[in-house]
Amino acid sequence: MICDKIKLNVPYENAGIQKQPYQPELHTYLLEPAHVPMKRPAVIVCPGGGYGFTSPREGEPVAVQYNAAGYQAFVLWYSVAPDVWPAALLELAYSVAYVRSHAEEWGIDPDKIIVAGFSAGGHLAASLATFWDQEFVWKPLGLTGDMVRPNGAILSYPVITSGEYAHRGSFVNLLGERYEELLDYVSLEKQAGNQNPPTFIWHTYSDQAVPVENSLFFMEALRKANVPAELHIFPEGPHGLSLANRETASSLEEKEYTAVQPWMKLSCTWIQGL
Repeated sequence: MICDKIKLNVPYENAGIQKQPYQPELHTYLLEPAHVPMKRPAVIVCPGGGYGFTSPREGEPVAVQYNAAGYQAFVLWYSVAPDVWPAALLELAYSVAYVRSHAEEWGIDPDKIIVAGFSAGGHLAASLATFWDQEFVWKPLGLTGDMVRPNGAILSYPVITSGEYAHRGSFVNLLGERYEELLDYVSLEKQAGNQNPPTFIWHTYSDQAVPVENSLFFMEALRKANVPAELHIFPEGPHGLSLANRETASSLEEKEYTAVQPWMKLSCTWIQGL
């Protein structure tokens, strides 16, 4: 496996963003040899953390599982508060274009680049899936919409809505002083449409931090736009399960949720069908 840490030189100034010193990184998990007759799908993972931090439990362990399924994988360690929207969105767009530009070198199918996100990272992945065709996303990067467009999205217990069922802290961290101005705009169930790529979503019914309505609302919006989508709701499990196994448990006391663990295999089957 080829593991590397790529520092992303995103031209924030073109978008008028006052950036904090933190520089985002794209970590690679590439299967060898990269040059094979069959090009592999690629999955770019965005860990969660309420736009206040990025959770290691939702990074490398997930990437390694996608490697085990035969896919090339990446983890984006994106900017969080006090950096605000759309800094992280530009970083993910830049990452998709970067991976696509290295597709031949890394043995990747450039038409199967998937963004995957957990919780607030799910909001980030869903944001690119929703806004990729907007000038404010691709123009500051000196790219085109087609270069930053993901071919699919995998959303794990995603933050979606800024309304009644919002995870309020995520939006406070994401928007900062522009909270009131942008709150409705970043409620993604209101923005999703036929520009969205095929989407895989999973959630637990008992999630108290990010209610299942977030996934239900987004699924409904995709359905109305006739976007192919798959939704799995598991009956039991707290927020932030990641792989729902002992490796990614948040504490030694947290039990495994074996009924939730199939989400990973289900998502891999979904990728094969793209």
